[in-house]
Amino acid sequence: MDKKKHLIFLGGAVFLALIVTLLAYNWIQKTATAKAKPQEMQKVVVAAFDVPWSTVLTKDMVRTATFLKESLPNGYYLDPAQIVGRTVIQPIRTNEPITEARLAPTSIRTGGVAAVITPSKRAMSVKVDKVVGVSGYIHPGNRVDVLVTLNEQRGEVTAPVTKIVLENILVLASGPEFNETKKGEKPANVDVITLEVTPEEGEKLALASTEGKIQLALRNFGDNEAVATRGAKIPNLLGAATYAPPAPASARTVSRPAVQKARPVVAAAPQKPAVFTVEVIKGSKVSEQNFEKGE
Repeated sequence: MDKKKHLIFLGGAVFLALIVTLLAYNWIQKTATAKAKPQEMQKVVVAAFDVPWSTVLTKDMVRTATFLKESLPNGYYLDPAQIVGRTVIQPIRTNEPITEARLAPTSIRTGGVAAVITPSKRAMSVKVDKVVGVSGYIHPGNRVDVLVTLNEQRGEVTAPVTKIVLENILVLASGPEFNETKKGEKPANVDVITLEVTPEEGEKLALASTEGKIQLALRNFGDNEAVATRGAKIPNLLGAATYAPPAPASARTVSRPAVQKARPVVAAAPQKPAVFTVEVIKGSKVSEQNFEKGE
């Protein structure tokens, strides 16, 4: 009886092993067939070298390259002649497929900054030095904040204040401009940054660059958050110094015994008035003035 049970278990194990082997064999065959199946390829138009935006495409700027058809984005081109003369509105890297989304409408046949300005917006340029231009790290496609420092008039007092006036502004172009100088002198190299602004932002930028000194702050590509600030003033930088005068004698609490001996009255010496020292900052000059309490 025990022999029969062992034979039954052995037969069942062999049967299960055969089923598992057949299933594994079928899976391997299907996988091998799928891998052996040829992928469909497609020749598309790509950039022959890096093409900056606002460029009008010519024959020497484009060529064809073969890609997996499944990996291609929508809007690709098969014939280079279809896009010759079109204007690029987004930078295209070498060997990157050129798509319709990277090109200006067919009605725009000229290059330059005017081809990449968003409808209803304007392009404005400001002259900057290496400090204002973030040491040359501002390039087309970056976004910046515009800060202005000017003198704020409050009554008869004038004090400098710095405030962010424009946020998340797109940079359309950046490059040098050569200023004319006297005969025999080398032309001065001045950087110019062209920004894309709305008409209202353009008014603010014009006023800021005329009445004050502007500074650009470079933003991270993924940072689109608007930040509300109160502006920076000299008291905010240095901190407001406070003076705590001593408490008057009448407000002091003095514990005395119930019975006191009579003491001769002595006239108190006159107290010197409290003196306050105020630091006055005028531009780059710093001076101190003393005031007595009550003045």
